[in-house]
Amino acid sequence: MYTVNVRDHFMIAHSFRGEAFGPAQRLHGATYVVDLEMRRAELDADGVVVDIALAAEVLKQVLAEFNLRNLDDDPAFAGRNTTTEFMARVIFDRVAARIAAGEMGPHAGGLSGMRVRLNESHVAWAAYEGTL
Repeated sequence: MYTVNVRDHFMIAHSFRGEAFGPAQRLHGATYVVDLEMRRAELDADGVVVDIALAAEVLKQVLAEFNLRNLDDDPAFAGRNTTTEFMARVIFDRVAARIAAGEMGPHAGGLSGMRVRLNESHVAWAAYEGTL
């Protein structure tokens, strides 16, 4: 399996509901370093997994939807705890939709899988992966 990874980051504010979250129930910030890993079994006719520049641009555009925002104010997340795990899936789904719409170019047509990893720090991260 071949893989290509692009990386970017975003900063958010949010709070959580539920005693399990202790002090994180209060409004707090997070800066995530995001790894977007795309996979395919064989290289395409040009010898690539995906156009890295387009992949980086798509990731940047998706993350811009959240960057420097309070996720508590986003109606799309009403009633949800925007945990790291939850946000990894949200980003996965939004990138996958852009791939399906052709925004990552013709090379992306052969992608078989993808993983989105949100790095909270050098010691903690969460990810979501699935097939395309």
